Amino acid sequence: MDKVSAKLTVFFEDPFWVGIFEQTCEGKLSAARVVFGAEPRDFVVYELILQQYYRLRFSPAVEGDATKETRSPKRAQREAKRQLEVVGVGTKSQQALKLLQEQCKIQRKTQSKAMREEEKQRKFEQKQQKRKEKNRGR
Repeated sequence: MDKVSAKLTVFFEDPFWVGIFEQTCEGKLSAARVVFGAEPRDFVVYELILQQYYRLRFSPAVEGDATKETRSPKRAQREAKRQLEVVGVGTKSQQALKLLQEQCKIQRKTQSKAMREEEKQRKFEQKQQKRKEKNRGR
């Protein structure tokens, strides 16, 4: 059975509050970014996790942290406290989000290029049609 772990980090990135979901599956990390706007309340975060989690668009998986051994509750509590003090996002999740951003950028460029070519072809055909009509004396 595969072990999947997920982590949500909420922080303030001027001027909005941002949440980063990090998902680790089989030693590979993928991330998704959510912009909250105003500071999110607990119930907003819970609602997002329960209702919107499967609609999130995660980045492609990159090599991440290996699975961790179980540890004592006190140690886990201390580590959670340290992570709350740290501001920002881990570098692995930043890489995963950057990869997703690059893929979206490439996709957007190809779509806009296709639209431009299609518009150019349409205008050319209109010109040709107009020239033919002029020659026919209409």
